[in-house]
Amino acid sequence: MISENLSIVLVFILYLLVVMGVGMYFYRRNETISDYVLGGRKLNSWVAALSAQASDMSGWLLMGLPGVAYLSGMSEIWIGVGLAIGTYLNWKFVAERLRRYTEIAKDSITIPVYLENRFRDQSKLLRIVSAFFIMLFFLLYTSSGLVAGGKLFNLVFGVDYTLAVTIGALVIIGYTFLGGFLAVSWTDFIQGSLMFIAIFLIPIMGISQVGGIDATMNAWNSISPDYLNPFTNLDGESLGIMGLASALAWGLGYFGMPHILVRFMAIKSADKVPKARKIATTWVVISLFMAVLVGMVGAVALGAPLDDPEHVFMAMAQGLFPSLIAGLFLAGVLAAIMSTADSQLLVTASAITEDIYALLNKNASQKELLWISRFAVIVVAAIAYYFAIVPGSSVMGLVSYAWAGFGGAFGPVILLSLYWKRMTRNGALAGLLSGGFMVILWKNLSGGIFDLYEIVPAFLLASVMITVVSLMDKEPSLEIQEEFDRAVSEMK
Repeated sequence: MISENLSIVLVFILYLLVVMGVGMYFYRRNETISDYVLGGRKLNSWVAALSAQASDMSGWLLMGLPGVAYLSGMSEIWIGVGLAIGTYLNWKFVAERLRRYTEIAKDSITIPVYLENRFRDQSKLLRIVSAFFIMLFFLLYTSSGLVAGGKLFNLVFGVDYTLAVTIGALVIIGYTFLGGFLAVSWTDFIQGSLMFIAIFLIPIMGISQVGGIDATMNAWNSISPDYLNPFTNLDGESLGIMGLASALAWGLGYFGMPHILVRFMAIKSADKVPKARKIATTWVVISLFMAVLVGMVGAVALGAPLDDPEHVFMAMAQGLFPSLIAGLFLAGVLAAIMSTADSQLLVTASAITEDIYALLNKNASQKELLWISRFAVIVVAAIAYYFAIVPGSSVMGLVSYAWAGFGGAFGPVILLSLYWKRMTRNGALAGLLSGGFMVILWKNLSGGIFDLYEIVPAFLLASVMITVVSLMDKEPSLEIQEEFDRAVSEMK
């Protein structure tokens, strides 16, 4: 049954109308495939920064991370530390160079096309393999967003889980189908702002509810003497080198995230990057810390234990605030979900259109490619929906798998392609294949190995393979080396 709380219902309806309105506004501004998947490279610093980070964090920020902090306390802070460092380094060392290089490399509008142009790959293998991994891991990532949406509507409105996932999927498909990259980026900007306000205020109100900072500290100690110890699990066991490395290694994922990298490519000019970096880093540091705090405060402010720890943010919003404000904050959860799912749908659709369909139909018109991209959004969403309707799906589990997949497959390839002139096409292909398949292999080994997050061995193996294969290969052509020098020479 739909919740009788009319205020929350009205806030959700208003929010959904706003994002659909944005999609309709940008519908007629998309005339080419470049407009639809990259927005004509027109993003300003604020929109580029907040849309990149909002699309990065997803429902994971307001559900997955608070959920594990609710259970484990301060030991989960290291994931946030790794992500904050990774955010800064990605904006510092990748953003400006990728923006310049993708324009110089025949105005590449997707990551697979950039790799093909960067290495003059006539075989198209780089483009095809890249598109394969984008589709594979984004299906998991998009599914996590639909799972989060299903949990949100199920908890707030009492809607059946499958119906809840269906509602969320239809809304995300709607404005992504209509408006493309600019609609996605501007809605992500709105959603990022709303997420920040919500995640900042809820733990503060929770601490007040418990009775202040001292009372909250005492309550945490009553759960476990180790609840505030960042180096120890609640059972008293030390986090260990492997546990710490696995948490910090989340930061490696940033270098290979297509939906974040495409924001770098779409920013209006490379000169806008330093300002965007400051905005993005500030947003991420505060948001990640407050997300951990949401889970920890929820463990002592809510009283009764939660059946699903990933509900902690939503339970606090409903329990601590008047219905109208609670509705706004719950819309923040929806914002987090939609801001990532829309970006993932768009990048995956661009991989299908620009990196596969355009190869099969080289005479396709811009209008045809535009409509193929739109319908690819529907197809990808339908497949992700299939995975999402499985009861018991975990937001954190799906995100961690996809995050490792992108970080392992694309991270080393992107970094070395921007900084190593001697890197070859065969080296890039070896890095993509070894990194991507190592994630799959490591993830599916029974119990894992050394409890080490799969992104670590995948990132290391891909880096080694790129280096060894490139050095064994003949040097890149003079044309490739001169283009590299030109891209680098334009850096300040």
